[in-house]
Amino acid sequence: MDVAENNIPCNSVVDDNFEEVCPEKVIRFKPPLYKQRYQFVRDLVDRHEPKKVADLGCGDTKLLKLLKVYPCIQLLVGVDINEEKLHSNGHYLSPYLGEFVKPRDLDLTVILYHGSVVEKDSRLLGFDLITCIELIEHLNSDDLAKFPEVVFGYLSPSMVVITTPNAEFNPLFPTVSLRDADHKFEWSRKEFQTWALQVANCYNYCVEFTGVGIPPAGSEHVGYCTQIGVFRKNSRKLAESRVSQQHDRHVYKAVYTTSYPSLQQERVLKFVLVGELLIQVEHLRLRYQRMLREREELGPNSGHRDASPAPHLLLGEVFTEAEKARIENTPQPFCQGEKFFIPLRRLLAYPKLQRLCTDEERMRSLIADSVCLSSDGSAVVVDLHNSWDYRPEDN
Repeated sequence: MDVAENNIPCNSVVDDNFEEVCPEKVIRFKPPLYKQRYQFVRDLVDRHEPKKVADLGCGDTKLLKLLKVYPCIQLLVGVDINEEKLHSNGHYLSPYLGEFVKPRDLDLTVILYHGSVVEKDSRLLGFDLITCIELIEHLNSDDLAKFPEVVFGYLSPSMVVITTPNAEFNPLFPTVSLRDADHKFEWSRKEFQTWALQVANCYNYCVEFTGVGIPPAGSEHVGYCTQIGVFRKNSRKLAESRVSQQHDRHVYKAVYTTSYPSLQQERVLKFVLVGELLIQVEHLRLRYQRMLREREELGPNSGHRDASPAPHLLLGEVFTEAEKARIENTPQPFCQGEKFFIPLRRLLAYPKLQRLCTDEERMRSLIADSVCLSSDGSAVVVDLHNSWDYRPEDN
C-alpha cells in the first residue's frame, strides 16, 4: 500500500490521516508511490516491448489501463481473487471512440480472470512479462509456498516483476507495524532478497534488485520504501518447449474480455485506408484546380502549354527529400475532360498511405467497392469540379 498518497479512507495503517497522529513524520512521495511502481513497469515495457503481459492481483486494473496503450502488447491479462472488483472496473479497459478512428497497428485482446494466483491456468502460459505489484505480502504461508511453483515453475514467463514493502522503511512512519491490515508479512531487504535468490536458482532465473520511494535525507540506510525484484528467464528456448508440453488447464473464470480494432483486421484496414485515400485525393484535386487557375491568370503566352502539372504543385505536404523523390518518380495525376485521375502508384508513394498498404493490387482490392476506378483499375477517378468548390467567378 502507498504512503500518504491521498485522504481516501482505507485499511492501511500508513494511509491513515497522519496529521492527527504526528504531522512532522508525514512522508509524501512525489509522484505518489503507486505511480512510481507503475512507471517502473511502464519503463520496463518500453525497453523490452513484450507482446503478452499479465498482472497478477490486478485489483482495480489501474496498471492494465496504463499498459493497454503500448503498441507492442497484443494480449493483456489481469487476474484477481476479487470478482466484484473485476466486474466494476472491466469497462475502463474498453476501446475509446478515438481507438476506432485511429486504430492500433496490431491486435490487442484484454481479458480479466477471476481466480487465485496460486492456481495453475494454462491460458497464462508463454507470457513475456508477469507483474506482481504489492501482491506477495497478502499471501498466507501456504499460498506463499505454492506461489513460486505456479508463477516461475508452471507459467515460466520470460520476465517477472515483484514489488513488496520494505520493512526497514517502516520505522519512519508513526506507529506502524504492518502497512496494511491485510498484509500477512513485510520483509526486510535481506529477507526478500534471500527468498528471491532461492526462487531464481530453483527455476532457472536471474534476479536484479531495485526499488522506488526514496527515503528522506538522513535515512538513506533504510533503502527504498518499495523493494523490487526483476526476474529474467535464463533460457527462452527452455520456456517455449515447456509451453508446448502443457495440456489445457482452465481453472480461472473469464469475467471480462474485449478486443481492440487494429489494422490487422481487414474491415478496419479498409475503413482507414479508404478514409486516408479520399483525403489525399481531395488534396490533389484542389491543388490541381489551383494550378489550372494560376495558368489561366498567366495567359496563353506564358509558355505553359503542357497539361501536366509541375510535380511540386501536387506535393503540398512536408516531405523528406527521399519521400519527395519517391513521389515524383511515380505517374502524375491528370485530367481527361472533367474527370481527374490519380494513379494508384502515385497514391501508394505518399507516406500515410504507404504505411497502410504497400502493394497496388492489395490497395485495389480494398478500395474497389468504395471509390470509382479507371477502366483498367490503375487510377482513382473523381470529378475535377464539384458544386461546393469555391470559384472566384461566383462572387
